[in-house]
Amino acid sequence: MERETGTRDSTVRERCAAGLPRRPGGIGVGTAFGTFGELLQGALPERDGDFLVTLPVERNTVATFRPGPAGGGLRVDPPHKGKALRLAGMVLAELGEEPSGFLSIESALPEGKGMASSSADLVATARAVTGALGAELSCRRLETMLARIEPTDGVLYPGVVAFHHCSVRLRQRMASPPPMTVVAVDEGGQIDTVAFNRIPKPFTTRQHVEYARLLDELSQALEEGDAVTVGAIATRSAALNQALNPKLTLEPMIRLCSEYGGLGVVNAHSGTTLGILLLDSAPDHAVRLEALTRACRELTGSVAVHRVLTFDAAPDHPRWSTV
Repeated sequence: MERETGTRDSTVRERCAAGLPRRPGGIGVGTAFGTFGELLQGALPERDGDFLVTLPVERNTVATFRPGPAGGGLRVDPPHKGKALRLAGMVLAELGEEPSGFLSIESALPEGKGMASSSADLVATARAVTGALGAELSCRRLETMLARIEPTDGVLYPGVVAFHHCSVRLRQRMASPPPMTVVAVDEGGQIDTVAFNRIPKPFTTRQHVEYARLLDELSQALEEGDAVTVGAIATRSAALNQALNPKLTLEPMIRLCSEYGGLGVVNAHSGTTLGILLLDSAPDHAVRLEALTRACRELTGSVAVHRVLTFDAAPDHPRWSTV
């Protein structure tokens, strides 16, 4: 059975895109954070079972929208952001406005790497358009629009969420993680998320059941402040995903994680990157971070460090300070 307690009603009330009172010639600015892959991604033993659990990071997309005159048409910069342009038109139509204006998008999220760059573009766009018009858009309505464009990550909601990315709907809100850092490697290239999500999932019935168990355990671990279990579940999810998008560096990253006291290996399941989770409150965190970054650079040559977003005070659990 789906665990949607507390989400179905809240998505009706909550506004995922809302602006100030409209001003003539107003410009709307919207932002959306990205993710570093997912703490968990797989398929549950139910209809529409594809799901993911987000891991928000301190990188984002900023969209700016300036409404134009009637008949002026819609434009976007950079020009290849066609999905964002399409959504801008859909939001304007929803609000009874002319499809006219200029949309610009600036993003710190690389494309095709598994960091929710496309999802962030779309959510930031919706927020920019409604901001320019002084309008509001509910999360559920935005989900419906996004579903018409592509599978979408759960970045329209603050915090960590379990999200059905193919049907674009919230499943469950989860507790905020502790302050963590991701030391990430990139195996190169790009992956088309839409094409990836068309791949038949080779998971067995036993694995579907395992994903359901892992989702329950992850929710409980975040609620209880069990950072060790959070890391272990992320590593297991990365291993299970080898059947879909194998990473050559997974085993070396697992070894480095153990050597440098990491919590676990987090995977961009539909991307090209892997990362090691480090707890910021762990002893000698700065020393470990520097040493691990060097070791990862020797592994692939392409390394980035990301800060995990926290949306409320992390629970005061002893295990937040251990590895």
